[in-house]
Amino acid sequence: MNADHDHPHGHAHGSGPVADASVRLARPADAPAVGVVQAAVWVQTYGALLPPEALGDLQPPAFARVWRESLEHPPSARHRLLVACAGEQVVGMAAVGPGEDPDAGSDDAELLVLGVHPGAREQGHGSRLVNAAVDTARGAGATVLRAWIPDPAVAVRRFLTAAGLEPDGAFRDRVIGPSDTDVLRELRLSSAI
Repeated sequence: MNADHDHPHGHAHGSGPVADASVRLARPADAPAVGVVQAAVWVQTYGALLPPEALGDLQPPAFARVWRESLEHPPSARHRLLVACAGEQVVGMAAVGPGEDPDAGSDDAELLVLGVHPGAREQGHGSRLVNAAVDTARGAGATVLRAWIPDPAVAVRRFLTAAGLEPDGAFRDRVIGPSDTDVLRELRLSSAI
């Protein structure tokens, strides 16, 4: 039997057909691809907000090392990294963990990071990641999902508010450079889930 007839894209995959777009739990082998996605997202989304000396740290191998370590040794049983895939290619990521703010309850979860590679946006990957993050948080017993975002990141805020998260009045100033005056205001968004 010819493999080209069995697979719509002409590729034989040992694990069967691959969905055109999906979200799944990340594996340690995904760390390099997640590093590429995070570096691209951070440079595009946050590059103008960070001091120039911080931009040099936004490199795929550095992100990949951190993600591989986190996947091999999760900070807690509630920490999960999800990846969005176009076919087999990782194009987005979302990390979910327990809420760690001083006012967090045991049923709070936090969307720790969310990003879709700039070349893969407007294809539904971000929405699939948010939905999977909500399902993952619910599955771990959470009833509230929170996310911290930079105040100037209007597009990120618009996307997350369209997904149902709203500013809850909390904010923090994060030091992002060598001086204590290099700060970035972050807003917290929340939603019951």
